[in-house]
Amino acid sequence: MTLAFVPPETSSASPAPLSDLVARDAREFGVYARTGGWAFGLKVARSVRPGGQGADETPKVSAKEFAELAGCSTERVMRYYKAWDRAADDGLVPQFEALAPGQEVELPDADVWLGYYVSRNSATSERGTAISGAAEAEGIRPTKALEVAENPTALRAAILADPSTARAARQALLDRVREDPELQAELARDVVRTDDLKKAVATESRSADRIGYVRQIAESGQIKTPAGQTVDAPVDLRQEAERHLSLIDELEEDEDTGEWATDAYDTMKSLVVEAVEADPELRVQERRTKFYNSLQRATKVFEELTFDDVQEFVEDDMVQQLEELQQAIATCIAALQGTRGEAASPE
Repeated sequence: MTLAFVPPETSSASPAPLSDLVARDAREFGVYARTGGWAFGLKVARSVRPGGQGADETPKVSAKEFAELAGCSTERVMRYYKAWDRAADDGLVPQFEALAPGQEVELPDADVWLGYYVSRNSATSERGTAISGAAEAEGIRPTKALEVAENPTALRAAILADPSTARAARQALLDRVREDPELQAELARDVVRTDDLKKAVATESRSADRIGYVRQIAESGQIKTPAGQTVDAPVDLRQEAERHLSLIDELEEDEDTGEWATDAYDTMKSLVVEAVEADPELRVQERRTKFYNSLQRATKVFEELTFDDVQEFVEDDMVQQLEELQQAIATCIAALQGTRGEAASPE
């Protein structure tokens, strides 16, 4: 039995006629896809009369009339007008006087439009000029920076929702803070008024101080003893400081340095104490320095006591404490004198 191929039935219905409105939309979309804002700039340039021309000299209308017909602001129309004017000065498009309503001309590429069109009037202000300059320095289009600057709510939403945007904002804010004392003060007030931020700053400050302690040993080759003496660090102690510092410096920017800083700081503190105890001469100097420091503090505290009008508030326990202090001082002096006598006596 032979199977014969039967072609599928085809519909005899003819396709629906193409709507003129659809065709027009497609053509206009194609023009905009190729030329971008130039398509609308041309509509303004050929329909809005340039300054100095009267209504009786041209069929064109004023920017205000055109805006009313378009259902938008005069400012928006003028932004397109000025963009075309700048391009005409560069010889990229015809001058206004050479264009008539409905006239078609060859338009530049869409990407070129962004170099002439400024989407915000603020771009011409001092603030806008600064923003545009900063945008150009960063290698981005000024129009994007101006749009962000005029929509802080959108900026806030992006920062709240996107970690990478928040990091970029943080870095920009830090760069700005370095040159803006007023902003520094405002941020400082915000920090001290926010408990979580205040704690975070205290924690980071403590970590920075500890890293600074280790870095000072590694870079200067000196240590400060518990009593406050500054002496040369032993070679092995300095090498240990350099090792800890290299580990900290190799951390990624977003890694927490707290534990590393604490470990390095505690290690170096212990090694400093061990270095002092291992050197007999340094150990004696350390104890002498501690004694002098304590004696000076006690002397300063005693000197700060004032006895003016003491009769108005004197009490028995005050006299008792001073008597006990006197006895302690006498005992201390006797011990020191005895020690000096023993040191002076021949063996």
